[in-house]
Amino acid sequence: MQDVVTSADDRRKGPLQRLGRDKLLVALGLPGAIVLILFQYIPLLGNVIAFQEYQPYLEITEAPFVGLQNFSFLWDGNPAFLNALANTLILTLIQTVLVFPVPLVLALLLNSLAGEKLKRLLQSVLYLPHFLSWVIVVALFQQMLGNAGMLNTFLVQNDMPIIQIIGVPELFKALLTSQAIWKDAGWGTIIFLAAISQIDQEQYEAAAVDGANGWQRLWNITLPALKGLFILLLILRLGHSLSVGFEQIILQQGPVGLEASEVLDTWVYNNGIIGGNWGMSTAAGLVKSVVGIALVIGANKLAHIFGERGVYQR
Repeated sequence: MQDVVTSADDRRKGPLQRLGRDKLLVALGLPGAIVLILFQYIPLLGNVIAFQEYQPYLEITEAPFVGLQNFSFLWDGNPAFLNALANTLILTLIQTVLVFPVPLVLALLLNSLAGEKLKRLLQSVLYLPHFLSWVIVVALFQQMLGNAGMLNTFLVQNDMPIIQIIGVPELFKALLTSQAIWKDAGWGTIIFLAAISQIDQEQYEAAAVDGANGWQRLWNITLPALKGLFILLLILRLGHSLSVGFEQIILQQGPVGLEASEVLDTWVYNNGIIGGNWGMSTAAGLVKSVVGIALVIGANKLAHIFGERGVYQR
C-alpha cells in the first residue's frame, strides 16, 4: 500500500522536482546521454543526403534536392543491389538459425558441468576470441585453412589431396558462419549463464524428488525460465539483422569476388565511399534502418501475442 501511495506522489511531482530528487542518478547518466546524443542522434540529420545529389566538396545545405531519385535501386532492379540483398537475406537466415542459438546451447552445457574449476577454465577459453579483432580472426582462419595453412600442410605431408576452403565462393557463407560462431558465441553465453543462475534451485530439487531426469528438468524448468530472455535477445537481433558483418566480409571479399560476398553494408561502402555515389548509398542505409525498425516492432507485437514482455510493453 505504501508503494502505491509513493508512486502516486511521484506522479504528482513536476519534472524539475523529480530531477532534483534524483540529481545523483541524473549526474551519473548525463555523460552517457551526451555521448549518445552527439554520436547517435545528431548524425541522423545526415540522412537528408538520401534525398540530395550530394558531393563531399559541397555543404549539405548547398546540395541539390532530388527527391526519391536516389531510391531508384528499389524499383529499377539494380543487379548489384539485388545480389547484395539476396546475399544479406541468406546470411541473415543462416545467422539467425545457426549462430544465434549457439550461446544458449553453450550456456546449458557449461551449466551442466559439475566441476567449478573446469567450468571457469572453459568459460575463459570460450570468451577469449570475442576480444580479438576481425583482422586477427581472419588471419588465424587463413593460417589454419588456407592453401598453405596448417590443415593443407598436414595433408600434403601425409600424401593426401589438399582441401580448398579459403577463397572458394561456394564455401564463403559457411566460412563466415563458422568464424562468427568461433568469435562471439562464447561471449553470448554470459547473459544466459546469468539467467540460469537466477533460477530457483528448489524447483530442480522438487523435480528430482518427483523422479524427473536431467532432460525433463531441462525441458520443464530451465528452458521455460529462459524463454523470455531468448525472445528479447531475438527481437534485438532482428533490429540489426541486415547488418551481417561489414569488417569480416570486406577483409575477405577480394579472393571470392563480389557475386558471392557482396552484402548491403559492403554495397553501400563500394558505391558510396569508393564509387562516390553518396546519395544512393545513404538511401540504402536508410531503407535498411527502416526495415530493422519494422522487424523490431513486428517481432515485439508477436511476443505480446504469445504473452511475453518483449522489448517494451504495450
